[in-house]
Amino acid sequence: MAAPLSDGERRKQISVRGIAGLGDVAEVRKSFNRHLHFTLVKDRNVATPRDYYFALAHTVRDHLVGRWIRTQQHYYERDPKRIYYLSLEFYMGRTLQNTMVNLGLQNACDEAIYQLGLDLEELEEIEEDAGLGNGGLGRLAACFLDSMATLGLAAYGYGIRYEFGIFNQKIVDGWQVEEADDWLRYGNPWEKARPEYMLPVHFYGRVDHTSEGVKWVDTQVVLAMPYDTPVPGYKNNTVNTMRLWSAKAPNDFNLQEFNVGDYIEAVLDRNLAENISRVLYPNDNFFEGKELRLKQEYFVVAATLQDIIRRFKSSKFGCRDPVRTCFETFPDKVAIQLNDTHPALSIPELMRILVDVEKVDWDKAWEITKRTCAYTNHTVLPEALERWPVSMFEKLLPRHLEIIYALNQMHLDRVAALYPGDVDRLRRMSVIEEGDCKRINMAHLCVIGSHVVNGVARIHSDIVKNSVFKDFYDLEPEKFQNKTNGITPRRWLLLCNPGLVDVIAEKIGEDFITDLSQLKKLLDFINNETFIRDVAKVKQENKLKFAAYLEEKYKVKINPSSMFDVQVKRIHEYKRQLLNCLHAITLYNRIRSNPSESFVPRTIMIGGKAAPGYHMAKMIIKLITSIGEVINNDPYVGDRLKVIFLENYRVSLAEKVIPAADLSQQISTAGTEASGTGNMKFMVNGALTIGTRDGANVEMAEEAGEENLFIFGMQVEDVEALDRQGYNARAYYERLPELREAIDQISGGFFSPQDPGCFRDVVNMLMYHDRFKVFADYEAYIKCQGQVDQLFMDPREWTKKVIRNIACSGKFSSDRTIKEYARDIWGVEPSATKIPPPNLPRD
Repeated sequence: MAAPLSDGERRKQISVRGIAGLGDVAEVRKSFNRHLHFTLVKDRNVATPRDYYFALAHTVRDHLVGRWIRTQQHYYERDPKRIYYLSLEFYMGRTLQNTMVNLGLQNACDEAIYQLGLDLEELEEIEEDAGLGNGGLGRLAACFLDSMATLGLAAYGYGIRYEFGIFNQKIVDGWQVEEADDWLRYGNPWEKARPEYMLPVHFYGRVDHTSEGVKWVDTQVVLAMPYDTPVPGYKNNTVNTMRLWSAKAPNDFNLQEFNVGDYIEAVLDRNLAENISRVLYPNDNFFEGKELRLKQEYFVVAATLQDIIRRFKSSKFGCRDPVRTCFETFPDKVAIQLNDTHPALSIPELMRILVDVEKVDWDKAWEITKRTCAYTNHTVLPEALERWPVSMFEKLLPRHLEIIYALNQMHLDRVAALYPGDVDRLRRMSVIEEGDCKRINMAHLCVIGSHVVNGVARIHSDIVKNSVFKDFYDLEPEKFQNKTNGITPRRWLLLCNPGLVDVIAEKIGEDFITDLSQLKKLLDFINNETFIRDVAKVKQENKLKFAAYLEEKYKVKINPSSMFDVQVKRIHEYKRQLLNCLHAITLYNRIRSNPSESFVPRTIMIGGKAAPGYHMAKMIIKLITSIGEVINNDPYVGDRLKVIFLENYRVSLAEKVIPAADLSQQISTAGTEASGTGNMKFMVNGALTIGTRDGANVEMAEEAGEENLFIFGMQVEDVEALDRQGYNARAYYERLPELREAIDQISGGFFSPQDPGCFRDVVNMLMYHDRFKVFADYEAYIKCQGQVDQLFMDPREWTKKVIRNIACSGKFSSDRTIKEYARDIWGVEPSATKIPPPNLPRD
């Protein structure tokens, strides 16, 4: 089999992504050398590869800055309604290549770096991922920023600049071991500190009700220092801002208390304040009620709202003097989108500022708050819902607790008037949950304080309306919407799969990069033999390249002509990596029983991080690695089956594995995955999906036709029916011999001979308290995997289905999602206006 083309060789082939202009190349070289010698190396004689990366990053950044300033001037002149996307997570990954792609600089940089005797891809690999998120929710926020800039919306992302992002995962003896992600160790060339916009954030203290109004006094102050990162749109010269806050202790922090002379202790104590932005909580779909986490949530909200109000009041470029003092027009100029309940404190905080500080009448303030805020729900799992103890609020945010109680009273009065005597409804709908430990239900707070509540896929939005928030939906049905998630085609196609982009663009032009629905035109080429061959060739090249990467980085050798069967996502019981494990064991047992039979060769790859405190998720990783250990070393099996655990799955690894995948596993229990976005990335990159009718899989099957995906298993109604009658795992175990054999092997120590009882907890969970009903879908799943094998043996028919999937993936662009948010929630229109570049005069 031919070796994959290196990027250097690929460059020599003419690409549809534009040939670099000679002037651009010379300019990049000159700028690169200037940065290398004057910004970085200075008095050292030898430059390191990291110096080269930083020189290139600074060169590319130079192209951003003029556009960034011009974009902000443009907004101040036009004074549009501004969109504020509040999220505790922004999972950005790497920035260099994405910026080159969006500025149209990639070819010029590639050529310039090549002429300097360096390799662009090697420099890109030096960059640390900005891993400031756990999974889907944080990556969605990153895709949304890209789309908002590409659509010319005046939008800002606000979050926390965690010093340590999502941990690095090491696998030691098959177990996950966490390492701190010190991503800022070498500096971050993409951010700009803005100390002039530093703001105070208050905690603790007490509330005084005085004749002049309510005052929150005797508080502890932490300073919020903003760091701005430019977010470029695709070739439109728009550069928006992501502003992340870092916690700083004020200079007098704790010094008053230590005036007995323990100055050193007092200075060391500054860490207490600065810990707020130290580390990302590594839980996905799980609520951890720690005080530090609540501090993080209030910290980002308090700093952001001060910033929003400052910008609303001045709204002139470079001006600090208030121009607006009346808040009547606030919702016409400001939209705040709450990415899940983590920034829910925006609601009481905006009320506090309006009522206590700006002296707006309470009812008027409530109307302004509701018209400004909108809430996106991301999960229906009960363990993920944020429910904070009232006692914690009382101590940390006493004024906010008062406001929440008052808002809840208003809300319950209204419900009581509409449903007289329905005490149970009042209890269900209250923001305050009574009980041994009184709690604040943050999702309820978001629903009552927002003008729109949306789910992130149609099936999920229906569950939100008919189940999770049914009482609220009955009260205000007009408030509830669906906004199916999307992914940015810039990073998830143009950047990570240039070969596929080339063959598509050859057939339909390049406009699909900003209008993904144009991929529909590929339906005309489903039977075109040349196109079928080209698409298959790109996939094979991606597989060869990924196989070479695995061999280099992980010392794992795989068969590049095997089916690449991939499941990459956070490790969680509801995502059912265990179902995948059972299939691997079943295949293994079949090969062992019939060694002479022909089998479709498969490389099963599973990757993802387990939350450090999630015992079962860590056991699942150990099981995957243990199964791999046995199967991969069995001479009977040879090249026919491999099970690989992809260590330290992250954005930059996703960009490599997704374009190489043949089969995408999206196998959560129906009704548990709100949407999924990995499923969309695989679809647009030419992998076929095996999945349940869950999340966005439902809409993917609708777009491409159910016969072009491998859909199996229970639907939401079946899961509910099984819950009502009682799920009996043992019945499946008794009835299905292959399932019984696999479970007996796991429990008998076949995969853990050194420690036969190792997987006792996993088996016990599957047999007696499996909320996600793995066994109930096993039979349908195994049968469906048989259909996958059948089709894979016919490469032409397989590739035709691949082409149909790619052609029908247009709906799943985050550009489409953001247009819907803009029109239906924020009341703004995307702008096609191209801001003139810095080298041309402004209009």
